[in-house]
Amino acid sequence: MGFDGAASTPASRGRVVMLVDNGVNGDSRVQKAARSAADAGWEVILLGRAPGGQEQTWQLGRAEVRLIEVADPLARRRHEFRRVLRRGPLAYPPNGIASHRAQAVRAWQTDLRLREAELTLATRAGRPVPGGKRRALAAERLAARVTGKWVSFRYWQLTRGQQARRKLAGPVDRFYTWFWEAVRGDGAWRRLEPSLWDWELAFGPVIDALRPDLIHANDYKMLGVGARATLRARAAGRPVKLVWDAHEFLPGLNPALSRGRWLRAQCAHEREYAPVADAVVTVSPSLAELLVREHRLPERPAVVLNAPNALPPRSAESAPALDLRALCGVGRDVPLLAYSGAVAPVRGVDILIEALPGLPGVHAALVSLPPGRSSTPSIDALRRRATELGVADRVHVLPYVSHHQVAAFLSAADAAISPLHHLPNHEIALSNKFFEYSHARLPIIVSDVRTMAETVRETGQGEVFRAQDVDDFVRAARTVLADPDRYRAAYDRPGLLEEWTWERQAEVLDGVYTWLLARDPSSGVPAGTPAPSVSGVG
Repeated sequence: MGFDGAASTPASRGRVVMLVDNGVNGDSRVQKAARSAADAGWEVILLGRAPGGQEQTWQLGRAEVRLIEVADPLARRRHEFRRVLRRGPLAYPPNGIASHRAQAVRAWQTDLRLREAELTLATRAGRPVPGGKRRALAAERLAARVTGKWVSFRYWQLTRGQQARRKLAGPVDRFYTWFWEAVRGDGAWRRLEPSLWDWELAFGPVIDALRPDLIHANDYKMLGVGARATLRARAAGRPVKLVWDAHEFLPGLNPALSRGRWLRAQCAHEREYAPVADAVVTVSPSLAELLVREHRLPERPAVVLNAPNALPPRSAESAPALDLRALCGVGRDVPLLAYSGAVAPVRGVDILIEALPGLPGVHAALVSLPPGRSSTPSIDALRRRATELGVADRVHVLPYVSHHQVAAFLSAADAAISPLHHLPNHEIALSNKFFEYSHARLPIIVSDVRTMAETVRETGQGEVFRAQDVDDFVRAARTVLADPDRYRAAYDRPGLLEEWTWERQAEVLDGVYTWLLARDPSSGVPAGTPAPSVSGVG
């Protein structure tokens, strides 16, 4: 795939290169940001990672998407190339020979079974079978069994040693982490998580060739890629601006990660490059405040909420309407609770299954199946539990729909749920689903994670329950289902849903871009352009 290195076209307001560490499809925030910026007159090129290494290019409205192959040899650590002799002195070396030997033994045993079958058929047909042949086959069968156990033992020692090192949390690993943090400070990520260089080596040359006026780096991995490209451009005399779009609070990820090396390295990487950003945008007011404290930012980040479009993109206007109740096989008179999004233990969706015995006649719609999948391990676990509780006939698992269809699709439900567990990032979250539920004008049943619970209590659009408390969830669900119109009325509040639209958020993002380039005399943007407004909630 070729990459055009020409400067931004004269008709555009400037060339914006957006960076994301995924395949773009499924990332609604990134898609909406690229499309709306291009609609506002920016020349937008969105760079993502090519799934399976197959580079691709397509149009997203007026924006261009380019997926790049990211080779990741540095993702494998050096210990993965050698045996862990202390834990497995007889283990195979980690060079592929273990699976080769295991497969060879299985092939040998399969061949022996076939030869035994041939002798059995010969005996039935009355053909003579020499006794020596049977004895030889029995001896070979014993040899294959012994060899299989030996190969299995060596393979087990290999996998046990690899699993023990996977979390990088043993005494040797903790010392290694401490040493490099002491020696190099935030630069220790170069030793602790060298796979971050794989992203740099794939994306860096492409960004340099595109010669952007502004780089929009989504989340923590792309922050470093964007910052290094910005520094190279400035050294070459090009005043590139960098926007860091922080989707989550990195130190607030699952605390279990902090016991290993990965999270410490990612946080160090983020701290090193956060000062390079000319502006920071993020997804909620709570996260904006945390970022100010964590990185000592001189200005509060602009808040660009994960809100849905008020109107679908032009390319989606002809998409067929989907009927939630028809797909669930239930009529309008059946109480229906909806959940949209991935299923994982910390998302708390299991509470809905546990609550159904206490909610007679209530059905649950889980819009949770990834494209091309009929299930996931987490969904399988929910289905098994529903069967055990005798409520499987009231649980309906449905595939994801396009992000511009979610609100209309869910609007046929009676209420929606967001049952997050208490984790640092959940406390500050205002998720996509929260705003999609709101635009579906659904009463929302939320766990008492801080920001979402505060918002629901302030607006009156739903009920709050204690996270992981089934009885309290049942109470909240019964209260909502008894009078859903009371909660739907909250959406009549003037300006509420208008503020919670992507169109409004796009204005904030456009203001950030315009303000940054106004500070560059060569940009052509009027120097008196005001600073961007900061979006909020409520």
